Amino acid sequence: MEPSISRKTWPIWRWMRRAMKFAAGMFVALHAYALILIVLPVPGTANMAGRVMQGTTVYHTWVPIEEISPHLVRAVIAAEDTKFCQHPGIDIEAIQEAIDERERRGQLRGASTLTQQTAKNVFFWNGGGLARKGGEAWMAMFIDGFWGKRRVLEVYLNVAEWGDGLYGAEAAARGRFGKSAKDLTAFEAARLAAVLPSPNKWRVNPAGPYVRQRTATLQARMKTVQRDGLDACIWN
Repeated sequence: MEPSISRKTWPIWRWMRRAMKFAAGMFVALHAYALILIVLPVPGTANMAGRVMQGTTVYHTWVPIEEISPHLVRAVIAAEDTKFCQHPGIDIEAIQEAIDERERRGQLRGASTLTQQTAKNVFFWNGGGLARKGGEAWMAMFIDGFWGKRRVLEVYLNVAEWGDGLYGAEAAARGRFGKSAKDLTAFEAARLAAVLPSPNKWRVNPAGPYVRQRTATLQARMKTVQRDGLDACIWN
């Protein structure tokens, strides 16, 4: 006679099955949401919700990439991910370099692409360790394939945080320079990109020595981005 499952053991298996069904449902829902966002604006992010819960007023106005200055497009590519048009959402070489540097110096530098940052902002949250990083990498490749480069950068520019509750290029341009995102100059775009990815630590106004120097560096890199066609995937 085979041993039967005890009353104490059965609830464990039942909860495990429920957990697996919940995880499968979340997986499907996450990807369905990602497909919806191919055409619809992102309504909000976990980061925005967190700021609201902290009592911060959030400013967020969605604008199509056609209404964002090309200078800002080049600035964020120059600042965050010069291989944006070349990788499939994640940069394997950058990840390997970061791992090698950790082994040499004991420090792990960031290796997130603009696509990974977009995936984190839209679908996840800050923190979460390796589990979140794994999900972020997967969703980065998913949206790179289904959204395309132009849409990925359009979403990034509309959900990126620029400090003081300013989210997206339009809110940042109006909050920092009193103008629309489409009217940003090369200098202003470089100044906004200079505070990424720590906009609550580094200030646009007034800019400290680091931000001023990084602004000048990014202006030079923006010319390289344009000259070498590192932003070509956005316009083609």
